[in-house]
Amino acid sequence: MKRVLVSGILLAFCCAPCSLGEATTAGDTDKGPAEMTLQTTLDPEKPPKPAVFPHGAHQARLGCKTCHHGKTAEGKRLSYVAGQKIEKCETCHNSKAGMPEKWGTFKNAAHVLCQNCHRKNRPELTECKVCHKK
Repeated sequence: MKRVLVSGILLAFCCAPCSLGEATTAGDTDKGPAEMTLQTTLDPEKPPKPAVFPHGAHQARLGCKTCHHGKTAEGKRLSYVAGQKIEKCETCHNSKAGMPEKWGTFKNAAHVLCQNCHRKNRPELTECKVCHKK
């Protein structure tokens, strides 16, 4: 009887889905890396300095829709919907896309979005050296 009980417990333990170490991995994979280096690849003539972006720190305070969005068939901004595929910013924000200058490159779009938010909330983070490390 003991042998059957021990075998049953071992079998149940081996067949049960194990979440040790996986609980954070599955959720975090969908959210992107904790830190990113933002660098344009589509507008290489005058590539700006790469920017270090603490993605995880922003996720802890802001919703995805604060920064991410999609576009309609006409090219208009479409609000982010949970679970949508997140494209690289420069997919649309590049010099060949024909957007207004303010949003026309990845660099310009990032500066408008990031600097406007930081001016309102953390003005000390608007200095170039904060994101563009040497």
